[in-house]
Amino acid sequence: MTARWFSKNLGDGLWAFSLIDQIRDTFEPLFGQAGRPADMAVFTRYESEGRLQCEVVAYFSPAAADVARALGAQACERPRRDNLDLLAGDAGCWPVLFPDFE
Repeated sequence: MTARWFSKNLGDGLWAFSLIDQIRDTFEPLFGQAGRPADMAVFTRYESEGRLQCEVVAYFSPAAADVARALGAQACERPRRDNLDLLAGDAGCWPVLFPDFE
């Protein structure tokens, strides 16, 4: 069974900054306590899905489940890698979390 990812819609791209800061503030201490594992990360993607305004969606890797739950994120499938930006975590997470992309 594959570990679950989590996602949280942060709303309009112009107004998501305070929630992005909240995610970083929640993530960083837990990331440090966990020993900064490469599989613990949070990503964001601007998604429009045909709407005029983009919405920001945050995706939490399975190792960031405690952060996701603390912020009210919902379980989801692993996101597609395209257009993801690393919000929090180690830059070496990409091949660990998306090994089939390389």
